[in-house]
This record gives sequence, C-alpha cells and structure tokens, in this order.
Amino acid sequence: MAELPTVIKFFAPVIDVTINALMEAVDGKMKDGHDEFILLISSPGGSVFHGLSAYNYLKGLPANVTTHNFGSVDSIGVVLFCGGSKRLSVPQARFLLHGVSANFSQNSRLEEKQLEERLKGLRIDIENIAKVVAANTGKSIDEVTEAMLDRTTLNPDEAKTWGLVHDIKTDLFPAGAEVIPIQFVQPQVAQAAAEGAPNVMDADA
Repeated sequence: MAELPTVIKFFAPVIDVTINALMEAVDGKMKDGHDEFILLISSPGGSVFHGLSAYNYLKGLPANVTTHNFGSVDSIGVVLFCGGSKRLSVPQARFLLHGVSANFSQNSRLEEKQLEERLKGLRIDIENIAKVVAANTGKSIDEVTEAMLDRTTLNPDEAKTWGLVHDIKTDLFPAGAEVIPIQFVQPQVAQAAAEGAPNVMDADA
C-alpha cells in the first residue's frame, strides 16, 4: 500500500508564527521519513518576507509538495501557493494579486534616505513576487507585475488558464491521511503591522 501523504491545513495569514509552524511541521515529518505533503491553503496574505522564505523552503525540499486552494489565496499567499510542484484549487475559490505596502508605526519619523530605502525595498519585493509567479505560470514578469498593480482577481478557471493552477479538484486528500492544522487569530496581524512588521500584502477585498 502506498504511504499516505501528510496534510497540512494552512488556514491562516502568512506571518512569522504560522510560517514557523508550517516549516516545523514539515521538518518533523521529514525527519520521520515522510516525503509526500499536501498543503491546503486559504489565506488573506501577510508578510512578504515570510511568504518568500516559505516558498523557497518548499521549493528546495527533497519532497513532493502539492498545494491546494480550498477558499481564497490572496496576496503573498499566492507565492506560498506557488511552492507546490503540483497546484490545485477547489471550484469555488479565488486568487488575488496586488501590490505591496509598507507599514509605519504611529508617529514615526523617517529621513529622506530612510524613505528611499523603504521604497527600494518595496520595488524589490514586487519584483521578487512577480518573478516567483512568472516562474510558475505561463506569464512574463512584466505581465505579472501589471496584474499586481491592477489588483487582479482570478477564479479557478482563469488561474488554470494562467498556468497558476494545474487542475480544479474538489477532493482535498485521501481518507486516513493525517491532517496538521495551522490557524491564527486574524486581528493580531493588524497589531503586528502597527508595531512595524515587514512589508505586507494584506488583502482588503
């Protein structure tokens, strides 16, 4: 009998706590000899830093990773979704691409050079996100960048045409598979942002 995959249900924003939990779950299972993972994702987005880190981590694993949108994959969540070598979506789902914003703590004061540094960081983040999405779809970097600036929402059929989704599938995982849940209370994202968290791509749609 074939070994059942490990299922990780990521129903959470992309932030330090949830991404650390994701990587720790994968590390633990790989240490036990598991190399088949299904990552179910429904996420409003979050930190660019943590999303890009998780993507590179998943892509570099000596394991087979399938990602499956089971609700909404927004913002930097799309980059996390791209971490799967096989990418699926339920029929009733969406994907949202949009630009990157910078958070500033209340009453913060920045000099010109600091503002230039933040702006350069935003541009690099947009470029890196566009590179990830382009590398995993049939779109060019310029096309993805334009879609981000236009705040593009894709349904599963449109995402499949893009090449972002390989197949539209209702069934999420085989019976008997272990499911590891990763969840987080959303209001804490706003609190982290107010305290000067890294650049974010929080969805407001």
